[in-house]
Amino acid sequence: MAPAEDDISIDEKRVYAGSAGRTDAYVATGTGIVRVSLSADKVGAFDMVDRDAARDVAVLARGGPTDLIAAATPDGLSVAAVGEEPEFSSVDDEPAVAVGAAGGRDGSRGGSLLVAREGGAIEHVAFAEGGAAVASTTRLGSVADPRAVDGALVAAGDGVFRVGGDGLTDVGLDDARDVAGAGMPLAATGEGLYWLGNGWMAAREEAADAVAADGDGHAMAVVEGELFVHAGGDEWAEETWEPTDLPVDEAAVALGYGPGVSVAVTAAGTLCVDAGDGWRHQVVGVRDVNGVALAAVE
Repeated sequence: MAPAEDDISIDEKRVYAGSAGRTDAYVATGTGIVRVSLSADKVGAFDMVDRDAARDVAVLARGGPTDLIAAATPDGLSVAAVGEEPEFSSVDDEPAVAVGAAGGRDGSRGGSLLVAREGGAIEHVAFAEGGAAVASTTRLGSVADPRAVDGALVAAGDGVFRVGGDGLTDVGLDDARDVAGAGMPLAATGEGLYWLGNGWMAAREEAADAVAADGDGHAMAVVEGELFVHAGGDEWAEETWEPTDLPVDEAAVALGYGPGVSVAVTAAGTLCVDAGDGWRHQVVGVRDVNGVALAAVE
């Protein structure tokens, strides 16, 4: 694929990243994984780094060259090291539908992944220190129709579940479509967008399909096809969420946060990025978008 129009060439990646730092966005699609280089809100080169269908993607940040990109695929879990030329390799052969960096409340699962399998099993997958070899896989329980995992939360057809020392705990709701486990727990469901206060509290009472948070009070959600943004702070009620217009007339389907940036990817394959001064965008030429994850590179 070509670099973004009137932006940088592949050969200019390091120069372009020098002033603001570089973040790579990995977009999971039905035709593979596309990597898009970002520097603040400047969209740079993009390329297909894996050509196997991906249902979800996550970044496992472990520090420098040991960071991993993980993909949930119909053929199992595959991983690659974050870098200039990531090479994905399969680590198991059990079909996976969702993957996320684990974040147990006690911190005991840090540096590992939660994987939702096609049959409903939720597994904790730990990796050998500094490498991509699986050290252990632990089944935590099962849910009906798993859809997303993030931090210590699992979204499923039968509600939201929390991962803890005793496995999975049903924490309520129905028809959960996405969750955000960084900071304030958030859930996107067929009934609305919820935050966890004294029980689940409604932030929006229309069907929500996607949600993401950075753990520092910022969050985004897709509600009835419209993108809403929570700009920060400790309040999460309806009035704290504001609608925002993307620079394209397309619905966002995948949301993510990186260092100082928020990213929304549309169903038509347009990546939009905001570093605080409004949205910029680039068409990356893919359809069937299933997820996005961001990795700090430089």
